[in-house]
Amino acid sequence: MFILGAVATLATMAPLFLHTEPLPSYAWAMCMLMGVGFAISAAGVLRSAGAQRRAARTATTATPPSER
Repeated sequence: MFILGAVATLATMAPLFLHTEPLPSYAWAMCMLMGVGFAISAAGVLRSAGAQRRAARTATTATPPSER
């Protein structure tokens, strides 16, 4: 989604610099996909970090004190 939003942003900004007719409003709305894609990837990173933290916590509590 981030890549699609980035391409849409480049496509909507190009007419401003080339002094041509601006694109319609749905093209500008597609630019919002860049933020949505970033939010999805950030949520995935946070979920992965939480899962690793939980796995590390259960691994340390599962071993007997003599093996730590």
